Amino acid sequence: MSETAPARIGAFTGAVLIAALTLYLLVEGRELLIPLAVAIVIWYLLNALADFFDRIPVIGKKLPHWATLVGAVIIVLVAMALVAELISDNIAQVAAAAPAYQANFEKLIQGASRMAGFQETPDFARIADEINVRQLISGLAATVAGFAGSLGIVLIYVLFLLIEQGSFEKKLDALFPNADKRQEVRDLVHRMQVQIQSYVAIKTLASVATGGISYIILLIVGVDFAAFWGFVIFLLNYIPTIGSLLGILLPTLLAVVQFATLGPVLAVVIGGGATQFLIGNVIEPRLMGTSLNISPLVVLISLAVWGTIWGLAGMFLSVPLTMIAMIIFSHFAATRPIAIILSGNGEIERS
Repeated sequence: MSETAPARIGAFTGAVLIAALTLYLLVEGRELLIPLAVAIVIWYLLNALADFFDRIPVIGKKLPHWATLVGAVIIVLVAMALVAELISDNIAQVAAAAPAYQANFEKLIQGASRMAGFQETPDFARIADEINVRQLISGLAATVAGFAGSLGIVLIYVLFLLIEQGSFEKKLDALFPNADKRQEVRDLVHRMQVQIQSYVAIKTLASVATGGISYIILLIVGVDFAAFWGFVIFLLNYIPTIGSLLGILLPTLLAVVQFATLGPVLAVVIGGGATQFLIGNVIEPRLMGTSLNISPLVVLISLAVWGTIWGLAGMFLSVPLTMIAMIIFSHFAATRPIAIILSGNGEIERS
């Protein structure tokens, strides 16, 4: 056995232990880590908005950064307040409309059984009895309301991140007295900040467009709670691939139980599908350019892994977390091959 073999075995064993410990901490500490991760994404969004406002001249001058940051915070808080009001208003309306949806659903089951040539439909009737549409819709609304209710701790984290960001440079200077090492870490952090801010900003813009257009389509068709579903589609657009499918499927299911006719359902499917395809596959990739250099297969695997570890929140955060991991892996020679595997075209930026 060569002299380097024990060292390689030791390094491999250490890497496995670190990976296992990290996975354990991610799972066991998810109650603490998920709100913190969401807060960091919102913090990046606030800074992206502030940077956008920095580029807007006001009477020939640029606003100070603190003013643009305050403006970004106000916009996000107003948006959250409107969302909370939208959710609370729709919960009662959903519960009131659910019995009518249940009745339409049972009619659809009976009609489908007759078209299939069944004289009696005991199995379909049992399915209709077991699938309580009112309970399903009310459960979905309660889940969204619970998610909105957990934003309190997230906002506290965001507040402290905004307070602390002014002292980041001083802490960096204290942590790394060596100028070369300090600049190396600063470049690494800057890369992560630029790429994540770019991703969050473009994804938010695409999600707003997708949710807004979907809302108009649902409103024209006459689907109930069009504004609520527009907001849900906006959120789902942050989830790669699966989010787009759910953004079409969920409103379509509501159209099925609401109208019980083919025309409105087809309008929702075609309109929603065209919107998702145009924005998700044409406009968004052009806006992203090469900033999101992650393999599509890796995105799907990341979605499954983070969804397993952190549930729905992990699905929302899967791409930013993978992006951070790829940047960190590309920084060190030993882990650079992992970054190349994660990348979309095999080309990574070297630190």
